[in-house]
Amino acid sequence: MNHRRLSLLAIVVAIASSSTPRAWAAEPQTRKVVIVTGIDHPGHKWKVTAPALAKELRKDARLKVDVVETPSFLASPKLEDYDTVVLHFMDWQTPDPGEKARENLVNFVKNGGGMVAVHFACGAFQGWAEFTRLAGRVWDPKLRGHDPHGPFEVTMTDVKHPITAGMKPFTTSDELYTCLTGETPITILAQAKSKVDKKDYPMAFVLQYGQGRVFHSVLGHDVKAIVNPPVAELYRRGCAWSARLAPIADPDGKKKR
Repeated sequence: MNHRRLSLLAIVVAIASSSTPRAWAAEPQTRKVVIVTGIDHPGHKWKVTAPALAKELRKDARLKVDVVETPSFLASPKLEDYDTVVLHFMDWQTPDPGEKARENLVNFVKNGGGMVAVHFACGAFQGWAEFTRLAGRVWDPKLRGHDPHGPFEVTMTDVKHPITAGMKPFTTSDELYTCLTGETPITILAQAKSKVDKKDYPMAFVLQYGQGRVFHSVLGHDVKAIVNPPVAELYRRGCAWSARLAPIADPDGKKKR
């Protein structure tokens, strides 16, 4: 009986340790960020957009950014070396990273890791129901994909949130996605009006998943869209927020605050 009790206790301890929320140090701190990329729709040139995104994120010196070019990295225990994971891929005619990657990603965010989803990452795990809850909204191929590529205005819908506080409406040239679906509660931070159907669609939003923070934006079709200053700032702020840092409007300290 004593051996059975000891075995049961060991199992309980093991389970508890595997789901322990991550501890966050007090600011000021740096945070480790990994951009996971490597596959996408042919129209999305990840080989140039991923480095451009990394460069923009690194303008906040607190964000230490690595780029990995294989989504299977999500199955690796090395994911735990990071504070935030940025999904910048979509499994277009390619299997997603698999069950281990799914389980690892869920545990990473649920236990306090941050997640950022970029543009077509809303379709990164097709057919996986939990991804709808993890990403908040996902690509539905049955819906109209997006407006014709071109300029449109993005307006802030939550000016009090740390990510969008102080941000003004801006114009970008991008794909205005109209293809998201999901019932998970989200806080919409920015939206844009379709020129096709005149409806408003979310361009950026946040949610809580377990102990983790998720920032999701459908902006960023190409390099021009990603380096557009207000879009880059939105991603920088969202990434910092997901990693539990206070978003800063001007990481270089050049603008008058």
